[in-house]
Amino acid sequence: MEKATFAGGCFWCTEAIFKRLKGVSDIISGYSGGTKENPSYTAVSSGSTGHAETIQLTFDPNVISYSHLLDIFWATHDPTTLNQQGADVGTEYRSVIFYHNEEQKRLAEESKKEMDESGKMKNKIVTEIVPYENFFKAEDYHQNFYENNQGASYCSLVIAPKIQKLITQFNRDLKDDYK
Repeated sequence: MEKATFAGGCFWCTEAIFKRLKGVSDIISGYSGGTKENPSYTAVSSGSTGHAETIQLTFDPNVISYSHLLDIFWATHDPTTLNQQGADVGTEYRSVIFYHNEEQKRLAEESKKEMDESGKMKNKIVTEIVPYENFFKAEDYHQNFYENNQGASYCSLVIAPKIQKLITQFNRDLKDDYK
């Protein structure tokens, strides 16, 4: 089993998307990339910690590759907007790949370059690719947020369409990857 750590906007959204993939055994919503130890949601939301809302997942590379996870990462958020995903604005919503080893770094850099050169994005990708240094689990009410709050307006208006995009856009290529 390996770990992958991504920030792509609201962690409720990224958690809901990645937890639906075969080979992903665990996902934790949390904070990474900042300087404050054990930050709270309130502190991270203030923009004063340097942390981004992040997910850390455990995956089986024999079932789903890191490269495949990167493909999904690029497709399910806008990596061309600096410190923003939709209406969520601030450094805590920035796009970041926190690599755990040199192979992940290489794959992330190659993937970013390919995506930038593909013409699929109208603007240049601003996603940071940085070494993993720390991860702090978010408060319990942030874990499995979509599953526990599907009736909430944010879930139905923001998260559900992202999940539907994953299913629709990748159905041909990823149909065997869904749990």
